Amino acid sequence: MRRSHLLSATVSVPVAVLLLCTACSGGADRDSAESAKKAVDHGAAVRAAIGRTSADSVRVDENIEMRSTDSTTTYELAIAGAFDLAGDRGRLTVELDEAGGMDPVEEVFVGDTVYLWGSRTVAEGKWAAVDRSEALTRYFLRSPLNDPEHLLRQMKAMRQVSNEGTEQVNDAPAVHYRGTIDHRTATLRMSTKTKQGLDSMREELGDDVPVYADVWVDGKGRAVQARLSFFGGVKVVTTMTLSDFGTPVKAEAPPAEQVVPMTAGDDVLLA
Repeated sequence: MRRSHLLSATVSVPVAVLLLCTACSGGADRDSAESAKKAVDHGAAVRAAIGRTSADSVRVDENIEMRSTDSTTTYELAIAGAFDLAGDRGRLTVELDEAGGMDPVEEVFVGDTVYLWGSRTVAEGKWAAVDRSEALTRYFLRSPLNDPEHLLRQMKAMRQVSNEGTEQVNDAPAVHYRGTIDHRTATLRMSTKTKQGLDSMREELGDDVPVYADVWVDGKGRAVQARLSFFGGVKVVTTMTLSDFGTPVKAEAPPAEQVVPMTAGDDVLLA
């Protein structure tokens, strides 16, 4: 059974629920072979790959999944479009799974402004204009306004990075790097209320909330897939795949008379 209200039920990732799975941090014991593999930190390779990707335009396909541990409640969010990462311009369509009962939202990024079409927070037939730099996320492992550059910024802060071998991404071989992100990175640009919940959980755990980070790098040294994941009282996985490098991006501001200024608020499609 799918219920979109899982979004609000887990928005601050309640401490009592997630503490049931403190073992999800992976444990301290590792066999000698894996320890040797992880002895070399490959963070520099990841940062270089993200730098190359950020200097180009790409096709963006992102999937966000949140699922209860008993798999009875879940939601999935799909984000797709084209984005000029170097020029800070892009156009994305955001859709909740069919059970969510919401129409898609279109986002147009132009510099530091994001224009929204279809948001429930503005009148029909109008574009909402939001300040991109001031938008916050209210959900764990979500980016403010679904901004792909935010996720890449988090991935650049990966630590304890290991090389997990070669896998197929976009029908081509890519090196899989795995690491973690720290508490500061996981709560980057997060609303005060949501961050307080994660701060409390971190205090109870005595350590950072365990968030895995994975990046796949293709033969041209570009990051072609990025993933953040948490497995605790809930399963949260955000996966962004990047393809069609150099793709043309059409992203223009709508006519001023059709635009209504707003502050990013309670629309779950906008984080």
